[in-house]
Amino acid sequence: MGDQRPDTELDALRNGDERAFQALIQRHHGPMLRLAMAYVRDRGVAEDVVQESWLTCLRRLGEFEGRSSLKTWIFGIVINTARARRRKEARVLPFTAFWRRDHSDSDRPTVDPSRFGADGMWRSGPAAWDNLPESKVLGDETMKRVKSAIAGLPPKQREVIVLRDVAGLEATEVSALLGISAANERVRLHRARSAVRKVLEEYLR
Repeated sequence: MGDQRPDTELDALRNGDERAFQALIQRHHGPMLRLAMAYVRDRGVAEDVVQESWLTCLRRLGEFEGRSSLKTWIFGIVINTARARRRKEARVLPFTAFWRRDHSDSDRPTVDPSRFGADGMWRSGPAAWDNLPESKVLGDETMKRVKSAIAGLPPKQREVIVLRDVAGLEATEVSALLGISAANERVRLHRARSAVRKVLEEYLR
């Protein structure tokens, strides 16, 4: 569940171990950037959010009490930082520009995090696409389409799919981080996955 690592890693981070911190960045920087872009659409601003989040993590590491996984704590900082930056930038996009007419629900398990690279992108498609030819699913152009589809999702759907399918958090962790019900989390995730899958199916058709 989450990103449960030995206490030795946390001790190393608190002791200023540079290699431990570099390993942490390697695991989480890409998904953090994609999550930030669920709130601020400009990549440069999103990169600033991630950088500020890492600095906040360093400053507040001593406050981490282990009530959640370290990864969940880090992504919570990203969400708070991104929301604050979005308010500051006043770049909230109209809800009607993103509405998807999909009212179905799903309780499918999260996608295996091993399917994603360090940059937060799929190495291969979600389980629902496993019947597609591997050569097409793994193609660079296909991955660009997937990335574009995720970027075009409504912010509330995009944050959920990034947290579940890119960061690999559990449904309960995502619900707690976003302050939403389990049912709401499932609906947002299903809509996001359905929209991304539709884009890919249209491209491969």
